[in-house]
Amino acid sequence: MVGQGNLQTDNLPGKRRHGLRGVLFRVALLVVAGAIVVFLDGCYYMQAARGQYDVMRRREPLSEVIERTDTDDELRQRLKMVAEAREFAVDVLLLPDNDSYRSYADLERDYVVWNVFAAPEFSLSPRTWCYPVAGCVAYRGYFKESAAQRKAVQLQKDGFDVAVGGVPAYSTLGRFADPLLNTMLRWPDAELIATLFHELAHQQLYVKDDTQFNESFATAVAEIGLQSWLDARGAGQNLDDYHQRKQLRRSLVALAEGAKRELEELYSSAADEASMRARKSQILQRLASDAEALVERAGRRSANWLQPPLNNARLVSIGLYEGHVAAFMHMYEDCDRDLGCFYAAADRLARLDRDEREQQLDSMSALFGTRHRPVVEGADR
Repeated sequence: MVGQGNLQTDNLPGKRRHGLRGVLFRVALLVVAGAIVVFLDGCYYMQAARGQYDVMRRREPLSEVIERTDTDDELRQRLKMVAEAREFAVDVLLLPDNDSYRSYADLERDYVVWNVFAAPEFSLSPRTWCYPVAGCVAYRGYFKESAAQRKAVQLQKDGFDVAVGGVPAYSTLGRFADPLLNTMLRWPDAELIATLFHELAHQQLYVKDDTQFNESFATAVAEIGLQSWLDARGAGQNLDDYHQRKQLRRSLVALAEGAKRELEELYSSAADEASMRARKSQILQRLASDAEALVERAGRRSANWLQPPLNNARLVSIGLYEGHVAAFMHMYEDCDRDLGCFYAAADRLARLDRDEREQQLDSMSALFGTRHRPVVEGADR
């Protein structure tokens, strides 16, 4: 899945060297594609075309931002780190060698898009939307928060539980040269580098109509890549911090998974709607309370992405993105940690029909251990 500056990029030096003709050609294709599908969902696709164009027009090559005398020293150092990690992604992680994340764009906002999740009041099956390139996914993305909130209100009126979360990064799956965004710099170094590897992994392998497979694969690649990156730099203390945060997230997800099992049992029962609604509220309130206590014990109050209000849509988003990370990590270990072997094994799995693919992932998850990790931490990812 697919967020300060005040940069004006229309007259930036070197912009033409960065491939202006190529950018305009690709944007033209995007606009044409938007026109083709306008009869399907005109307003949505046009906002997507405008939003993508705005991201692309703000790009500057990383090297030029780094070399500029007016670049903030902290930003310069972080961009240097990203540039090194980008080369590491190609040379060591065998991820795509293209123009993605070799440029920088300041969007002058906190998130690049806002995703809307929805699920019925008494179901944990997500509402899905289908797109020409990405296939069917369990969220709807908007480049303006106000548009996302309007969609949320509409879905609520239709009786859905709804959640809206800001997203600092997303991938166009290699269709465009995705830039590093200012919205991604909100994370500590380890999370930033992991996100870079995560988004490049979407370009390595992507299966239409299977959000959980795609996000789980990308998250596994990110974890493998971050481990290798930090080991190569001798930054073990950063890895320790990262693993501590990851363990807290796993603990929170375990709480959420327990609540989801209770809710699934409730929703499949013969209880009337009033009783079901009251019991649902009790389960969610207990989940929020248990999560708050867990975070307090860990001393990381800001990490609690299970704060109320909770609903089915919030819980659905947890399992959609990283539900099979353990299975992919098992595949990596089974390949003796050889990435070429791992990518080939994942590709073979991707070619199976969805039911068989899901069955194999479930089996591997059971063998490896804990199945779930969180994904979208409220407004963070």
